[in-house]
Amino acid sequence: MQDTQDPTKQTSQSASRSDKQSDKQSDMQSDIKAQRILILDFGGQTTQLIARRVREAGVYCEIHPWDLQSDTLKTFNPTGVILSGGPESTIADNAPRIPQALLDLSVPILGICYGMQALVNQLGGQVCAQQTHGEFGYASVQLQDECALFDGLNDSDNKTERKLDVWMSHGDRVEALPEDFHVVGVSENAPIAAMAHQSKPCFGIQFHPEVTHTLQGAKIIERFVLNVCGCKALWNAGNIIDNAVDRIRKQVGSDEVLLGLSGGVDSSVVAALMHKAIGKQLTCVFVDNGLLRLNEGDNVMQTFAQNMGVKVIRVNAEQRFLDKLAGVSDPEAKRKVIGNLFVEIFEEEADKLTNVVWLAQGTIYPDVIESAASSTGSAHLIKSHHNVGGLPSDMRLKLIEPLRELFKDEVRRIGVDLGLPAAMVYRHPFPGPGLGVRILGEVKKEYADTLRLADNIFIEALVKHDLYDKVSQAFTVFLPVKSVGVTGDGRRYNFVVSLRAVETIDFMTARAAHLPYDFLDEVSRSICNSIPAISRVTYDISSKPPATIEWE
Repeated sequence: MQDTQDPTKQTSQSASRSDKQSDKQSDMQSDIKAQRILILDFGGQTTQLIARRVREAGVYCEIHPWDLQSDTLKTFNPTGVILSGGPESTIADNAPRIPQALLDLSVPILGICYGMQALVNQLGGQVCAQQTHGEFGYASVQLQDECALFDGLNDSDNKTERKLDVWMSHGDRVEALPEDFHVVGVSENAPIAAMAHQSKPCFGIQFHPEVTHTLQGAKIIERFVLNVCGCKALWNAGNIIDNAVDRIRKQVGSDEVLLGLSGGVDSSVVAALMHKAIGKQLTCVFVDNGLLRLNEGDNVMQTFAQNMGVKVIRVNAEQRFLDKLAGVSDPEAKRKVIGNLFVEIFEEEADKLTNVVWLAQGTIYPDVIESAASSTGSAHLIKSHHNVGGLPSDMRLKLIEPLRELFKDEVRRIGVDLGLPAAMVYRHPFPGPGLGVRILGEVKKEYADTLRLADNIFIEALVKHDLYDKVSQAFTVFLPVKSVGVTGDGRRYNFVVSLRAVETIDFMTARAAHLPYDFLDEVSRSICNSIPAISRVTYDISSKPPATIEWE
């Protein structure tokens, strides 16, 4: 890192730097990603939350693995860098390291937890294994020196004391600082809980500002990206839409675009965005694959074709999907079968039109993250999303994915700005493969028809009891096992379904929703009484991690 400025005077100097860059603001307004934060991922469970906080501050960011190549770093050209936490020890053999090319950049750096310890280790300080016990959960950090990240922040009722209520999760701790760093904060089990360089915009904090348990965390991240890095808060719904429309028009030109419309939030927002950008050049194809929710097909056609004036072609392909899925039980194989057949149908429809070159999809950032693996193999594939990892390599149409860089909450915000009905925008997510991944094992029509009815009972009950908007996602899973039951005086031997409801902010982590027991009892009785094919109802209480939100 090259010497740049005194962090204690960061705010005023950042303002000065902003003044010097005023002549460039028109260019930045046209490119809302001109100023960007690189988040270097060391495998922390809350890395995606860091990205969310940066985006909430109005600044574009991307997550890249810690072992990113120097040419990738050069191309990305970050305005600032945040080093994430991680599960490893920086003093272990073959521990993940910060690329030297990154340390050589003259941009602000913020190290969080493992990221702080990696900075200390590689800049000449000392990190040691905790002799007694680590620090996990709530902690109080006593601030004892000035720092641009914390000035004016205080969680203490005693105004003579300066402290922050934070969330810690570390075993090792920093024992000695690198040259020219000074201690900013201490905690009970971390003699150096926060540090800052004397003259460079380089900081390290042992706690996690990205989680809500750190009360001032959002402000700390906002100060880093806006005040220290000097970024402008350009990343907002209006600018995202304008930028996306401009990019779509430049990318597509006079070509025609085919959009696979499912009726879910993501594809619906893509449809509205593409329609705004290219109008009649867009044709939506709604494929009724027999794996949709109850009355989904009719609802989609009414919303888009009749109310929004979007050109929509409906293809009834239930039997084709069932035939292709016959005998297929592995979740990854099902996703690929479904993804391949979707593309096959899209290409058939494209051949009926003229000048169709592009296939638009509702891929979002969490899809990309979950489907990707680090170049070193340190990040493991969780599951392929049918529109990311399940597409055929010989696909003729070129892909256009306007939402690929957005989190779900960002997609919803731009959907509202585009004028989509709130009931559609805030509808619970529905996977691209539909009921194909909510029927465990082989997919059969009998299973799909049964699941549709049970799921509809569950969702309608959530709406009736004012619980639908209190959970982030809810659905029913069909289990291909039978259980003994009793109806009146007769024996019943039929299938089992599981209800699933979760609460989450970013869909990267989630906890099972604590639905009232009386409500679950009502839903269970309603399903068993009205659907003879089901004899038992369960409720899934698993969180993510260790489980995923969907069962497959």
